[in-house]
Amino acid sequence: MGTEGAPRDPLLVSSKEDQNGFAYINKTSSLLKSTKWVLKSAMWLIFIAWVSFLFLVPSDSVKQLYTKLVHATSGTLFGNTGSIFLIYSGPVLIIAFLAIIYLGICGEDEIQEKKKKHASFRLWTFPIIIDGPFGVVTAAELIGIVLFAVYIIWAIIAYTFENITLLPLFGITDSGKRALFMLELTGLRLGFIGLICMAFLFLPVARGSILLRLIDIPFEHAARYHVWLGHLTMLLFTLHGLFFVIPWAIEGQLIEKLTAWQNFGVANLPGVISLSAGLLMWVTSLPPVRRRINFELFFYTHQLYVVFVVFLAMHVGDFIFSITAAGIFLFMLDRFLRFCQSRKTVDVLSAKCLPSGTVELVISKPEGLRYNALSWVFLQVRELSWLQWHPFSVSSSPLDGKHHVAVLIKVLGDWTEKLKGHISSVPEEQHGELDHLLQSNFTLKASIEGPYGHESPYHLTYENLILVAGGIGISPFVAILSDILHRIRDSKPCLPRNVLIVWAVKKSDELPLLHSLDMNSVCPNFNNTLNLEIQTYVTRESEPPLEEGKISECVSSSVFPAPSHGGMSSLVGTGNIIWSGAYMIVSTLGFILSVAVLDIFYINPYNISYWWYKGLLFTLCMAASIILFGGFVIVLWHLWDKKHSLQNNTEDEKKIDGLQYNESNVHKNSSHGDFVNMIKYGQRPEFKEIFGSMAARWGNVDIGVMVCGPTALQTSIAKECRSKNFGRMSGEPIFHFNSHSFDL
Repeated sequence: MGTEGAPRDPLLVSSKEDQNGFAYINKTSSLLKSTKWVLKSAMWLIFIAWVSFLFLVPSDSVKQLYTKLVHATSGTLFGNTGSIFLIYSGPVLIIAFLAIIYLGICGEDEIQEKKKKHASFRLWTFPIIIDGPFGVVTAAELIGIVLFAVYIIWAIIAYTFENITLLPLFGITDSGKRALFMLELTGLRLGFIGLICMAFLFLPVARGSILLRLIDIPFEHAARYHVWLGHLTMLLFTLHGLFFVIPWAIEGQLIEKLTAWQNFGVANLPGVISLSAGLLMWVTSLPPVRRRINFELFFYTHQLYVVFVVFLAMHVGDFIFSITAAGIFLFMLDRFLRFCQSRKTVDVLSAKCLPSGTVELVISKPEGLRYNALSWVFLQVRELSWLQWHPFSVSSSPLDGKHHVAVLIKVLGDWTEKLKGHISSVPEEQHGELDHLLQSNFTLKASIEGPYGHESPYHLTYENLILVAGGIGISPFVAILSDILHRIRDSKPCLPRNVLIVWAVKKSDELPLLHSLDMNSVCPNFNNTLNLEIQTYVTRESEPPLEEGKISECVSSSVFPAPSHGGMSSLVGTGNIIWSGAYMIVSTLGFILSVAVLDIFYINPYNISYWWYKGLLFTLCMAASIILFGGFVIVLWHLWDKKHSLQNNTEDEKKIDGLQYNESNVHKNSSHGDFVNMIKYGQRPEFKEIFGSMAARWGNVDIGVMVCGPTALQTSIAKECRSKNFGRMSGEPIFHFNSHSFDL
């Protein structure tokens, strides 16, 4: 998908307007639609065939076919490793290549060609399980969980029967030894099942992955799948290790076996090191440690994934490691690109401390950087820490301004306290004085990874929206509301006609976070097109602390109107599809070339056959291909981006033309007739009543429900959506649950 400023006219045949003045992108050419259909069908066929193969590998017929294929290619240049890589990892990379083409030709696809007459269920927005161990689980997620569970059970049963049939072949007559040997065989099978799960493990944490963009799953949602897969994978690998350790201990060979580093076959000691690193990551990722004890401990120990992966490759050798190679390779691609992007220091154009204990940062960005109002960025402030990265949702629409993006940060922990203190350290009399701002004591240097998020702005695809926020959870909804208003003003594709915002805050000093948006300045007379209602609940105050109708202004504690020396880097996987696609393709071809050169000039001539050594060389080829071949593309990408930025470098790039917190932008109440605004003190929102009222008002339609806030709030909204959907009568709406909360 091209950059924001790239021309897209060839994708548009014509446009049309509905009776309310909304412009929609019409049908693309029949050839383009046919191409997209062919690509989508091909990707689905490859994915179904790949998953079916993984599911049926434990069966005798598929296993025999697979064994024959591997043996038939054993004499080729890449040998067994190439065959296994092609079978297990090849489909994932092929789908990724096709996804580049698919997303490239999609461009900024139509949001919706016409309004639907009736509501319809969607598996991915229908909450089924609410209070289980997985949190809120939609119907689509439940199907995935069930399929994984069925595969694990089926594979264990199939391999157990196979192990029983293999026992007589080894001629072990002693019942005790047979039991111990059976335990080792079971451990071997559990290790293989763990490798199959690991083939999926790294895919969700590649933040800018082309595959996540293809299926439109943002990183904050995909991170949950990584957590689930991580628990499952480590459970299987732990059982795999235990089922070997127990027999070794009984036989009195524990230390000898654990420290064995075989040249041929599986090397035990690298496996012990890999499993130890994995266990440390697993234990520190458990909720009691990650949330209650020390998040930083979880973060830093998770960097042991390098040790985990490298020693796993040395443990099993190159050809077995090839089973998981695709997911790891895509993650490495994303990680290196993020590293290159985050090396650039970004201008913080404005830094403000708001009365509510919230910090607003306005950050410089290049004009062509592509993101939408649902995006996240990962932020590092080097004056505070060189290692800590924190995720924040953007609070400005991409249409607010060409050269900046804003984030709102709630002061909750040590890092945010330091950030607030650093901004507040500038004396009041020095605000706006550039000479003082250039002093080292008052600089604020930031690095950015992202933006990441949904490939498509799904908030624009619902005619009816209910946005539910708790506290600082209003931040993405400020961006969404601004985005809708800008699109109405500019006649861009945008479906929302009815928007209800339900916001619960503890104290009234948080109210300016939403009401500071001057809606009429963004889109005059927006109430002619958009029916907007805001219900705000101040839960810990029984009455307004100020005069009626007046809300405390957002007065900045500190402002850094820094000169624009550089914006966020465009080197991001969710950015320019041509460059990010070239980066992936060139790196992949470089990897294949590296392995071929290594085989031709080193492994085959010198008869290198040590499993652990070939596994190490395999991982080194993966890393080298990304750094050398992918790095070459990144250099070209950076030069192109720099040239493009210089061509578009005008004076307005240095302006902050987005959200302004000043007296002219304070809350406008319902007396102006612009929108309905209610503020209730000492109350909590009754979602059953609110949803019932909206259902009666809007009728048989799809209602997009978006929630951003604490886990308890998400659970309450999910329960209400499920209750309304299960008890739905004819002519009533369907509530589509969408969570927009980032919780690592």
